[in-house]
Amino acid sequence: MTSIAASADVSEQAVLGSGTKIWHLAQVREEAVLGANCIVGRGAYVGPGVRIGENTKIQNYALVYEPAVLGRGVFIGPAAVLTNDSYPRAVAPDGTPKTAHDWTPVGVTIEDGASIGARAVCIAPLVIGRWATVAAGAVVTKDVPAFALMAGVPARRLGWVGKAGVPLTAKDGVWVCPVTGATFIEDGGSLSEAEGAA
Repeated sequence: MTSIAASADVSEQAVLGSGTKIWHLAQVREEAVLGANCIVGRGAYVGPGVRIGENTKIQNYALVYEPAVLGRGVFIGPAAVLTNDSYPRAVAPDGTPKTAHDWTPVGVTIEDGASIGARAVCIAPLVIGRWATVAAGAVVTKDVPAFALMAGVPARRLGWVGKAGVPLTAKDGVWVCPVTGATFIEDGGSLSEAEGAA
């Protein structure tokens, strides 16, 4: 059963999965689709047509602009921003106000299990790979590989993380999660789970 706070603004055209909770002052726009058991925190914004997978958490005051697509189990930290305009302007070159028809939105795609830290900014268009972690305050300007640990302005890869979110350690030519024991192999700037890994 869904739960919507009285002060939230949820469009009648939005689709909310079972168990999804929308907290105070949050706004979910028309034709947004949220999977089961999602949480949209206080004051968060979900734009029109945004697609969000099950078990995703969007923390307080985060802004998820259309046409973003979030996978399953994604974490969006407090006040994080997913942008949608490559060349933002309020007015055209002649000084007249721009309208929604004067530009083409571009989106951020965040794959399953990835986490975006508090106040991080993801500048569209880009893809954040599965289970990657973007540190708080980072500014992401290009695609992020799966399992990457990104930090800084602009964000750069500092290492790798596993599904538990903890940095991996190098051991005998492979990367190992100190929490789960899962092993990973690095190849050409990407990481993949070792054969038979959970």
